[in-house]
This record gives sequence, C-alpha cells and structure tokens, in this order.
Amino acid sequence: MKKDRERRCVATGEVGEEADLIRIALGPDNAIVPDLAARLPGRGAWVGAQRALIDQAVKKKAFNRAFGGPVDVPDDFSGQIEALLAQRALNLIGLARRAGELAAGQDAVRLAMKATRPAWRIEASDAAPDGRSKLDRLAKAAWGDTVPVAGCFLAEEIGQALGRGPTVHASMSEGSQARAFSVVMRKLSGFRVLDPAGMDGRQDAE
Repeated sequence: MKKDRERRCVATGEVGEEADLIRIALGPDNAIVPDLAARLPGRGAWVGAQRALIDQAVKKKAFNRAFGGPVDVPDDFSGQIEALLAQRALNLIGLARRAGELAAGQDAVRLAMKATRPAWRIEASDAAPDGRSKLDRLAKAAWGDTVPVAGCFLAEEIGQALGRGPTVHASMSEGSQARAFSVVMRKLSGFRVLDPAGMDGRQDAE
C-alpha cells in the first residue's frame, strides 16, 4: 500500500500525513486560499485539518511566515474550509450515485446492506430517529460496528447532491468514490462531528 506523503503543519511544526492536513495556496492577489486537491500552482503551506489549528495558524500569523511576508486571510477562514470540505463530500455522494456505487432510500439501503458491507452509511442529520434506528440495527447485526456513518448533512443537501428531493438514507459501496469520500470525511471530522446522532467524529471538532 502506497504510503501517504508527509508535510509539516505551520501551526504546530509537527510532521504528519497529507491525509490529515490541508494545503493552503497563495493567490495572485496575496490572499490565501484553501487548496483541497493540492493542485494549485505556486508555493503552498500545510496546516492540520482541524478548526483549532487553522485558527491558531491565523492568530499566530503562521501563514505570513510560511509565505515570507504579509498575506490576506479571509474572514472566518476555518469556516470557509469547513464549507468547502462539506461541499466536496456532497459532490462525491453525487458522483458515487452516477457511478452506480450508491443506494438511496430506506428500502434500497436495506437491500444493499444485506448483500454486501457498505463503505459508508449516509444518514440525514434531520431524519426521524425511528427510521434510522431500523437501519442501525440491521447494520450492526450484519456488519457489527464497522460501517462508518456520515450523519452531518441535511436531507435537503443529500438530495441536491443526488439530483432528487430530500434524501434521508443512503449507502456508498466500496470503490474510487468511497475512497475519496473517506479522505474528505477524515478531514471534515476536524471541523464537525461526523455523526451527531451517534456521537461519532473527533472531540476537537466541537
């Protein structure tokens, strides 16, 4: 298995895997921008994918040091990064559906989970608890507690990603979209609890 490249966090000075950090690029207008795909040209700085570390880097002017001079930092920079990560995750849900790697709706999810272990379950944060509890029990009986749950998106957001009405339940099967989704959700967990109903996610996301 290919080892993830390591980068140094400008907030802490510690070295970590790229999967746990976010690249920040310097735009032509001297403003810093999140580079989630790590593909923008020019110099870049890396910071841990956690709200506290982003805010710490801004407060201590770590980006100024990283880029060798004053830079413009957008208001609520950590909030901007969280929103971009969330949108990227939702886009991947849509891509998984188009690739045939996602089941949507309670009945479709139930059948999919009985057939094979999903890479992710997606449960709307504003869903009624009784509908979800049935799928929780089914997933636990079939696969134990090994299936991660993304429960931090509204039904309306999930539905928009799928090009349909509000969607409460979905499951993503193993595949390229699920692997990319896992990377994004790992980073998003530094900004919000991934499954409030199940109290999943990092504590420092609060």
